[in-house]
Amino acid sequence: MDLPIPPAPLSVPSPARSAELMKKAQELETAFLSEMLAHTGLDAQTGAFNGAVGEDQFASFLREAQAKAMVAHGGLGLAQNIFQSLVRHDTSA
Repeated sequence: MDLPIPPAPLSVPSPARSAELMKKAQELETAFLSEMLAHTGLDAQTGAFNGAVGEDQFASFLREAQAKAMVAHGGLGLAQNIFQSLVRHDTSA
């Protein structure tokens, strides 16, 4: 079964708008990866050097930093797909 091809954008966004849309796409991929990292269980430390209560409170910051680094180095490719979708559906002129 062939999927319909989405329509092309009516206009090409300006370089500033493209940068803004890419930034939003990367933020969304970062949020997705951060949430996925939260479910891996890799942040749980045991033993004498665990952070106890403080570790739990700051684990989300570590996951977000890791997710940002992943996206900065190519990520999963979600940002590019999200960006292309945002460009296709961008209504600002």
